Amino acid sequence: MNKTKLTTIVGKNLILRPITLDDTDLIVNWRNNPSVVQNFIFREKFTRQMHESWMHNKVETGQVIQYIVEEKKNNRPIGSVYFRDVNENYNSAEFGIFIGEDDARGKGYGKEITSLFVRFGIESLGLHRIQLRLVKGNAAAARTYTSVGFHKEGEFRDMVKLGDEYRTVIFMSILDTDIKG
Repeated sequence: MNKTKLTTIVGKNLILRPITLDDTDLIVNWRNNPSVVQNFIFREKFTRQMHESWMHNKVETGQVIQYIVEEKKNNRPIGSVYFRDVNENYNSAEFGIFIGEDDARGKGYGKEITSLFVRFGIESLGLHRIQLRLVKGNAAAARTYTSVGFHKEGEFRDMVKLGDEYRTVIFMSILDTDIKG
């Protein structure tokens, strides 16, 4: 899977391009944005060193395939999308997404990003199964994932403790057969 040459993905309103180390400052700023952090299970302060380690140990080894999302009209970077825990034996990966620019939310970009990247994962990377986790209560994300074809598989009650509160995590997946018919 990681032998596939990563190419730019062009959608109606967005361009998805492979991430580079030059994107480090963007990622660090976005991952520390409170409106992004609230939807992540990992909530520690995100540092440049953490991102560089992620790039060297995960992205460069093919365990993670990560892209930067840009608005097509002005090439402004607005967020990131990725597959983590890419498993070539099972042709599976975990999907993750975040829109880091506050003014880019609520425009339908999440659905376009998810749809483009899932199709890329299935058609170009040969993924059979793509799964995701989300903190219960993120209704907008759940609607987006369902509209693209993800199916809820279950809930793990009080799986994580975020701050002083236990939170339920929802698991969803999509299979290549869901997309191909």
